Amino acid sequence: MKKKRMDYILFFLTLIICIFGIIMIYSASSIWAEFKFNNPLKYVKQQTLFFLIGIIVILITTKLDLSILKKKANLILAICFALLILVLIPGIGSIRNGSRSWFGIGGLGIQPSEFAKIGLIIFTAKYLANNQKNMKDVKKGALPIFLVIAIFFLLIMLEPDFGTAMVITLTLVCLIFVSGLKISFFVKLGLLGILGIVGLIIAAPYRMERIISFLNPWSDPLGSGYQIIQSLYAIGPGGLLGQGFMNSRQKHFYLPEPQTDFIFSIISEEFGFLGVIVVCTFFAFIFYRMLKIALKCNDLFYKYLAFGLAFGILIQASLNLAVVVGLIPVTGVTLPFFSYGGSSLLVSMLSIGIVLNISKK
Repeated sequence: MKKKRMDYILFFLTLIICIFGIIMIYSASSIWAEFKFNNPLKYVKQQTLFFLIGIIVILITTKLDLSILKKKANLILAICFALLILVLIPGIGSIRNGSRSWFGIGGLGIQPSEFAKIGLIIFTAKYLANNQKNMKDVKKGALPIFLVIAIFFLLIMLEPDFGTAMVITLTLVCLIFVSGLKISFFVKLGLLGILGIVGLIIAAPYRMERIISFLNPWSDPLGSGYQIIQSLYAIGPGGLLGQGFMNSRQKHFYLPEPQTDFIFSIISEEFGFLGVIVVCTFFAFIFYRMLKIALKCNDLFYKYLAFGLAFGILIQASLNLAVVVGLIPVTGVTLPFFSYGGSSLLVSMLSIGIVLNISKK
């Protein structure tokens, strides 16, 4: 059988969106970086380093024999499980922004929950491929994999990192949905999920504050509602064409650390509605190319793997955009390829690398 070339359109789309992300990190972070580190290029240099590492990761991944992922899926999941346990131990895991979800390595940080996302997708893809006939039986097929997901969800919530936990859960639910499980099961699961979210909100009062600030940010404009108000102040004046590159006002110490979760606000402010359309179009094209590869794949493991990785990027991007424009409460989810963060960028580029490898099948 003739071997196909990888999807170069997806590859170059990824490079373009990452470079755009680095440019926007410079714009969003230069003021804060100069104030905090006396170096306006601090965040850009680190993100560029991870981008270059990410390119190497993509190129290596496209050359690998992906069958090893299926063979070692259980081991990969076990390693991810161990890392999520270790990060919870004081002295090993580092606390950032109130969450013990990082391994501190020098001035850099590695977030194991990001890599757990890939590990769970690989494991779930293998499980669905091996249990295709059993998936219509909830007890034999669906229940075991949902128990695994629940364990990882609870581990990530112990950090706590509600945003990442929700991205992983929604990604895997979408992946299991395409396997052919009955819709009635997902209706029941949705009701159970709503009850669970209510329980989590009751258990942690700060989540209730986020709900209140989501419904009415101006009820606490200097507290829980501050971020979303400043985000809306950035998006509002953007208009059709924006204020111009580097001309954001909100990055001048109004919007906290704008190079991370709220970088889309700065994009909207500087490039306006046109910038919003460009970013959304890039994500739509990337998802379309990944989905197309998944649909054309005959091997069930590779098909589910491509679906899972595509859903992962789409859901994370959608949640971030929804938070930034005030459609859902603040969750702490980064914007793939754009937000500052080495772990997030590497995991996103690794996802692309795996799907590019699958595109050659």
